[in-house]
This record gives sequence, C-alpha cells and structure tokens, in this order.
Amino acid sequence: MEKNAEKVWTNCLKIIKDIVEWQHFKTWFEPIKPISIKNSILVIQVPSQFFFEYLEEHYVNLLAKTLKRELGKEARLEYRIMVDSGSKSKQPLMMDVPGQGYKSYPNNEMDFPLIINNPVKNPFVIPGLKKMQIDPQLNPVYLFDSFIEGDCNRVARRAGKTVAEKPGANSFNPLVIYGGVGLGKTHLAQAIGNEVKRTHPNKVVLYVSSEKFINQFMDHSRNNAINDFIHFYQLIDILIIDDVQFFAKAEKSQDALFAIFNHLHQSGKQLVLTSDKPPKDLEGVQERLLSRFRWGLSADLQVPDYDTRIEILERKMKHDGLEMPKEVVKYIAYNISNNVRELEGALISLLAQSSLNRREIDLDLAKKVLRNFVKSSSKEITIETIQKMVCDYFDVPYDKLLQKTRKREIVQARQITMYLAKAFTKNSLKTIGEHFGGRDHTTVIHSCQTVKDLMDTDGVFRENVLELQQKVQLAAM
Repeated sequence: MEKNAEKVWTNCLKIIKDIVEWQHFKTWFEPIKPISIKNSILVIQVPSQFFFEYLEEHYVNLLAKTLKRELGKEARLEYRIMVDSGSKSKQPLMMDVPGQGYKSYPNNEMDFPLIINNPVKNPFVIPGLKKMQIDPQLNPVYLFDSFIEGDCNRVARRAGKTVAEKPGANSFNPLVIYGGVGLGKTHLAQAIGNEVKRTHPNKVVLYVSSEKFINQFMDHSRNNAINDFIHFYQLIDILIIDDVQFFAKAEKSQDALFAIFNHLHQSGKQLVLTSDKPPKDLEGVQERLLSRFRWGLSADLQVPDYDTRIEILERKMKHDGLEMPKEVVKYIAYNISNNVRELEGALISLLAQSSLNRREIDLDLAKKVLRNFVKSSSKEITIETIQKMVCDYFDVPYDKLLQKTRKREIVQARQITMYLAKAFTKNSLKTIGEHFGGRDHTTVIHSCQTVKDLMDTDGVFRENVLELQQKVQLAAM
C-alpha cells in the first residue's frame, strides 16, 4: 500500500518538532510543503534555493533519519525549489533537486550584462590613496561586543554573526533586519561590516543609507552615467543598505538596485538590508525586489525586556567608567522601555545633571531629571496587582495561587508571579514569599530560576511570560 506524502511528512514533523528548537522549527520546517511520494522518494517544496541549502547543511542527517523511519532504509528526499524568474508572471518557476547535494541555478535572465571600458568613478574613495580603495563608511563604535543580546534580538544578532563569519557563503543572504526606531538596526548592520573588515580584510565592505544611494543614482542619471553607478556597486563584496523602506518613492532607483542585487547575489556576495518593517509590509517597493528580499532571512528587533535594559545600562556605565546605585539603574530600566536610544539618552541626561549640579546620583535626582522621559502618571506596581493579572491571564482562581498544590498549571502560574514580582516591585524575597501563603525566600529564588530555565527551553512558555511582562509595564504607566 503506497503511503500518502502529506501523512508521511506530518509524521516526520512530529519527530522533528521534539528535537529542534521551537523558533528553528517555525522558520525552517513549517514552510515546507509535501508534494508527492513514489518509490520511497518524498518530494517536498521549499521557498528558495537558500532554504534548500540551509536544510542540507544543518538538518540533512535529521531529515534522513526521520524519513527512513517512515519509509524504510531506501527512503530518499527530493526538493522542489521555487525560483523567481524576475518577470511579472504570478506563477514561479520550479526546479527539482535531489537531496544531499547542491545544484546551482541556471542563468534565467535575472540580470543584464554590463560592459564598461572606462575606469569606474568611485564615490567612496579614500583621499590620498592612489590605488582605488573604498571607504566602507562604517562607524567603528558599532561592534557586536557593544550590542547586548536578549530575547528581543537574539535571532537577528546570531544571524548577523553568522553572516560576518561567512559573508556570502551562508543561508542568510540577504539578511533583512527590521524593527522600530532606536532598537539597534543600524548598530547591528554596521557591526556586521566591522566584523567582516576585521576577520576578512581583503573583502570590500560598504555601508550606505538608502537616501545616499538614491541621491547618487540621481546624480549619475543626470550625467548619463547609470551604468557606471551600477558597475561600481557590483564591485562590492558585502553591501549594507540602511532603511530600504525609503526606496518606495524611487522607482528608477529600484531598477538599479534590482540589477545590483542580482549581480551580487549570483556572484556569491553578501547583502544586508535594514527596514522599519518586514518585507511583506513594504509598500511601493517592486514585487520582484520584495521577492528577493525574502530569499534569505528576515529577523526583527523588538523592544528590549527589563533584564536586557538593565544589562544595556550596566554595559554603558562600565564602558564609560561610571558608577550608579543599583536602585537608580532599576528605576531607569523600569520606566524607559520604548527603545535603546531613549534609554541611553536618559542615562546621559542624568549624568549631565549630576555633574552640573555637583550632586551625587540618587533615586530622587533620577526621578527629577527623568521627568521628560517618564510619564507622570506612572504608579507603583504591587504584588497583589501582579497576582491578579497572572490569575486573569491563565484563568486561575486567586485563592488557588496561594494554596499548596502540585497541579502544574497552578505551580507555573505561581512561579511566574514570583518572577514578575521580583522584577517589577521593590519588595524583598521574604516579603514576596509571604504573599504566597507564607512561603520562604528560597522558594522565591527557586521559582525565579525555574522561570528563566523554562524561558530558554520552552517557546510557548517564553511568549506567555514576555506578554505578561508587557502587561505589567503598561499597568505601571
């Protein structure tokens, strides 16, 4: 009896889901579609060439073992890769590739030849050098070491490190970093460039804002030198373009970017892009460009959580040789939650006022100075408030939270409540324990550690805790 492709793949996913991390499963396995099965060969459809390469590089053994478990030792895997032809046709091209091996795309008129006999004008020349060298336009301050990793940016930062280690020879090409204002997009993008310059000194790196790119294109267009402009950018090994959302109203610049993108990509060069929103939400950008933006990895930067904000402030203080009472650091981190830029701005304002007024930094000074940053309506959060919020969130009776019970849902709700009470109130561990039926401080310590461990290993649990953290922060406004 011949097995059904969808059923076989569903059974494989059940095994894989228990082995790989939740985020990796969502990213690399959920988008796969089973197509057919014949003679123990399962055909699966993947969204892009890079998707295929990543699976073959990182999960080939896992795929082989799970498939053989379902179809026997003769089982084999074949990929059907969706190929964007660059035309306006809605139907993508398909290419079938056997598993455990790589195969290049054929040239399908995705770019056009550029023949330039004259020397190329370099708009980023380093003055004083006879040999043509490109100024990478990087800020040396933006490094991975100064970019604090947290749940809010972990995927993006680690993807950036991978790109920096193997530019052009990884599955994250292009790497699209997106997020709101002040969350570190430019910092992370330039950190990639600086790391590449450090570890691959022969690579040509260039960081450019979309605004500068567009203005350069317009200048070259007026001088009938568009080919020269395009050819220059095709010489770059790692091209970093900031704020690509501004291409929305620059149709002709998009055509140039399309040609540059295709040439670099097919030549094994690396592209890093930043945006204020994911590619799917970029309005006014050509669909053929958006499809290419989706070839690699889109990683978001979110608002940093409380613990990450604490670490950012402490790292900034250490770097600048500053000291500040712990309660002041907690006050800033607790009240400034919009973005990293605002967080650092608040710290600088506080230090400036302390210096000008020749006054030691304490909580009273922090409250006075940060009036422009902190909403005046902010109020103290109590343990009781957090208890009620957690009970409502998990639909747990309040009295059950205080009782001695081993029911998993009650125990976890209690542990999360203790964790949030420690993070968002100024109460001692002993006081927190007393609010849970007279438990001692060791129980609170154990609960907080359990929550941290589960957040590292359980994706759904982590999302619940992060959502509750946001609710508590909003309640304090």
